[in-house]
Amino acid sequence: MAMIFGAWKILWTVFAVSQAFRIETSPESRTLAQIGDSVSLTCSSMDCEAPSFSWRTQIDSPLNAKVRTEGARSTLTMDPVGFENEHSYLCTATCGPQKQEKGVRVDIYSFPKDPEIQLSDLPEVGKPVTVRCVVPKVFPPDRLEVELLKGGSTLISQHFAEDEVKKALETKSLEASFTPTVEDTGKVLVCRAKLNIDESTDFEESSPKERETSRELQVYISPKNTAITVHPSASLQEGDSVTMTCSSEGLPAPEILWSKKLDNGNLQLLSRNASLTLIAMKKEDSGIYVCEGVNQRGRNRKEIELVVQEKAFTVDVSPGHQVVTQVGDSLVLTCSVAGCENPFFSWRTQRNNPLGGMVRSDRTESTVALSSVGFENEDHYVCTVTCRHRKVEREIHVKLYSLPQDPEIEMSDLLVSGHPTTVICKAPLVYPAARLEIEIYKGEALMMNKYFSGEMNMTSLENRSLEMTFTPSPEDTGKVLVCRAKLHIDGVESEPKQRQSARPLSVRVAPAGATVLVQPSSTLEEGSSVNMTCTAHGLPAPRILWSRQLSSGELQPLAENATLSLASAKLDDSGTYVCEGINEAGISRKEVELTIQVAPRDIQLTAFPSKNVKEGDMVIISCTCGNVPETWIILKKKTDTGDTVLKSVGGVYTIHKVQLEDAGVYECESKDKLRSLTLDVKGRDSDKDYFSPELLALCCASFLIMPAIGVIVCFARRANMRGSYSLVEAQKSKV
Repeated sequence: MAMIFGAWKILWTVFAVSQAFRIETSPESRTLAQIGDSVSLTCSSMDCEAPSFSWRTQIDSPLNAKVRTEGARSTLTMDPVGFENEHSYLCTATCGPQKQEKGVRVDIYSFPKDPEIQLSDLPEVGKPVTVRCVVPKVFPPDRLEVELLKGGSTLISQHFAEDEVKKALETKSLEASFTPTVEDTGKVLVCRAKLNIDESTDFEESSPKERETSRELQVYISPKNTAITVHPSASLQEGDSVTMTCSSEGLPAPEILWSKKLDNGNLQLLSRNASLTLIAMKKEDSGIYVCEGVNQRGRNRKEIELVVQEKAFTVDVSPGHQVVTQVGDSLVLTCSVAGCENPFFSWRTQRNNPLGGMVRSDRTESTVALSSVGFENEDHYVCTVTCRHRKVEREIHVKLYSLPQDPEIEMSDLLVSGHPTTVICKAPLVYPAARLEIEIYKGEALMMNKYFSGEMNMTSLENRSLEMTFTPSPEDTGKVLVCRAKLHIDGVESEPKQRQSARPLSVRVAPAGATVLVQPSSTLEEGSSVNMTCTAHGLPAPRILWSRQLSSGELQPLAENATLSLASAKLDDSGTYVCEGINEAGISRKEVELTIQVAPRDIQLTAFPSKNVKEGDMVIISCTCGNVPETWIILKKKTDTGDTVLKSVGGVYTIHKVQLEDAGVYECESKDKLRSLTLDVKGRDSDKDYFSPELLALCCASFLIMPAIGVIVCFARRANMRGSYSLVEAQKSKV
């Protein structure tokens, strides 16, 4: 039997060799492998039981793969596939003397992941955002198409065609920007990537050539307008309950977080509900509670302080938590307790300075008495009360000031209209000087102010002043000048400490426009009366002073009255009279010249030797008027064409040889008196050489009469002077 089987085998071998054998590959001719995957190529002999196999690349490159042969099958495994595996592989099978070859092409690609959608920031309404579609580790990149869509509408698309393809994995991206709106919420962002590979290539269905990623849009609004409502109140007593409700606006609706701020500033989370209820509260529950509205875009917080007071144990201080007192005043600080039978009191200052006063405690009250407050007492006084193992502290801030006196106004007592004057407002012994403000008012109008805040704050009493110059006018009379000093003290809600002084204004106006009215005239006859009235304008009304100017130039006071009267003027009253309008602001003066004349007497007009003369005679026409000065006598002749004033000497006009034309009416005028005479001239016989003894006598008489007339006038003047009125000797009687 064994011999039969061996013979059969030999015969089969001979038969198989005599026939051509076939080989097959799997995949048959081409395969597409993704980089990083494992790929196996199988070469199988169909008609030869024990062929020999060999593998090589078409270009004799290294295989970079493992070969495994079992019987009539040989497997070439590439694990993992890389760029070095992109070749045409040849499988050679030898069966006896026969040899068969078959090739398989291995193409590679890389498209391992779905694309990634990246946003530059969380989408917030109204703020531009950039969306980016990233396709990682792509090969070949020139076959890649990417499209970015929002809500089914294409934002951007791109085909990454390149001139040169590198043997490398590349990451490609596509980005677009848009501004989110509330309506974008719920829309889908889609990033779609397609790797266009030859359709004829046989590759496994598990290696897709199209991938996409979608992401639903959530548009954000950062939390804002966070608000807290408290019921019943933020001020509570032990044992009370409180409910705090928080709300915050945002998109998506913010999550509400309730926390309590610890002493170190950290937050202790209490609740994630909109409402926080605290029941049976204790003193330790006092503090700052924080509500936060939180979403992915941000957070917004609101704080509220809860104050839980002990119900039956209260401490109060007086005069208050802050007291402002003047330097030198006495002050009593009081700390009182309600709801504790046996409290223990202790006092200290914040700077641990001596209290500077006497402490006295009586059951539920303790006091510190400061008899005279000084700068050393400007401190925070702390009263500590211990009751039932609890301590309560109350603080009194003692602040000092000094404004002990009304400000002083310094200015000239005499205010003259139009003349600048300086006002100084002084505030003595001020503290703190850096908080002082000085104001100067005139009437209701603020003229000047100064705030001394720029000065160094010294711990001492200081003097400060404000100086102002103004030009008074008459309208300022009756107004009040007010100097106001104010101390603005920090932390004091009441009106600033202030003092003021007032001074009424009285503006003087220097006399001006002095005028004199003389009635009846400044030139009058001896014995006449005259009134000289003087007026001048000024404020206050000027007093009128009358004086007479002496020959030395000095003024002789006469009267202090507006009107100076002379009842019976005399020659000695002639002269210069001075009127002065005088007040505190100045003097205005006016001069008047008074002339007293001798009253004229009966006027005498004579012709000597006669008013009936012959032609060729000498005639003297003489005009006399008692004590009237010669300069006041006017001698003239009446003619048809008018009056001719004669050149008389002392009222005497001499015609040495009378002519016929000298006949006529002659007039003598002195003041308001007038006399006239008619001169009659008779003609002479022309053939006679006439010499008259009467003419000789007339000439001699004229030389005697003229000196006699002068002597008479002189004696008359002297007589009048001896009987004249002297104003110098009787000043007061004429006023």
